[in-house]
Amino acid sequence: MVEAIVESSHYAKGSLVFREGEESDSLFVVKSGLIKLTQSNKEGKQHILRFLFPGDYFGQFALLHHKQNYVTAEVVESGSVCRMHRKQFVPLLENNAALAFSFLMSMSEQLHQAEELAGAMHIYDVEKRLARLLLYLHNRNQSEDSSRVQGNSIDLPAAKKEFAAMIGATAETLSRKLNYLESMGIITVRKRTVDILDLKALNQMAEMKE
Repeated sequence: MVEAIVESSHYAKGSLVFREGEESDSLFVVKSGLIKLTQSNKEGKQHILRFLFPGDYFGQFALLHHKQNYVTAEVVESGSVCRMHRKQFVPLLENNAALAFSFLMSMSEQLHQAEELAGAMHIYDVEKRLARLLLYLHNRNQSEDSSRVQGNSIDLPAAKKEFAAMIGATAETLSRKLNYLESMGIITVRKRTVDILDLKALNQMAEMKE
């Protein structure tokens, strides 16, 4: 049913699915690759809001509220994105309670994840924010069938400067904190690859349940 209205397109690294301020009549779902959502301030400086992995969807705000996109969706790792137009997708939701409930549950889960990460930015120190973000990426990777997944190894999904911005730190501070975790025997770092050696210790540092 849903498959009949899905359009799939390949996007190269660095390309944009849509820009902030553009009108959109579609819901997008990451099929493969990696996408980042950014927002610009009045000075034009970009801030990374979150990364999207296979299975994540985006564009729902503009789709449901008939408004402009408030973020820019940029492809970090080339891959495929599925698209469903409003005029076809909304009637499906209206006529299929199970699909509507599934969509609502998925929206709720994504909102919960976004609120957790946003809350961590204000409550915890840099080390805990870093630990939580590493665990978030680790847990997302473990749920994928991806070539990036190698046990407890994860690839940082952006340059260190951008990754640092996600936890409200500078690239220099991020490097110091990664080195600290490495000296504790919790992780090892190989360029942009992080190997988690002690998952229990990382959970304890993040103050999260195992």
